[in-house]
Amino acid sequence: MLEPTALPDIQTEADIRLLVDTFYEKVNADELLSPIFNTVAQVHWEAHLPTMYDFWSSVLLGTTRYQGRPFPKHLGLPVALPHFERWLALFTSTVRENFAGAKADEACYKAGNIARMFEFRIRQARNPLSIL
Repeated sequence: MLEPTALPDIQTEADIRLLVDTFYEKVNADELLSPIFNTVAQVHWEAHLPTMYDFWSSVLLGTTRYQGRPFPKHLGLPVALPHFERWLALFTSTVRENFAGAKADEACYKAGNIARMFEFRIRQARNPLSIL
């Protein structure tokens, strides 16, 4: 009987590209998220994907290519907790389907932190008294 092949960890730029490309394929097929990305934000994918390669490369591999400020671009979007939960579920499933190891775990952890922080900050900006 053949042993199942262990999944690799996230280690290279090729891994980052696989993660980002596979994740956004899921986003584009998702009934909740696709309209936000494609109708509301009208994402230009040819420009957005390289930015996301740079972002996740900086977050996970320690490169310094990404120099942007991602939060302001999300502030005006009509998103709430369910959107962030779906985003995180798709991201986590993408990581788990393609990678295993410490860096894969870190990717899921950091994505969770990003989702929670963005959701909190957007909710707070819309209703500053909601946290009291």
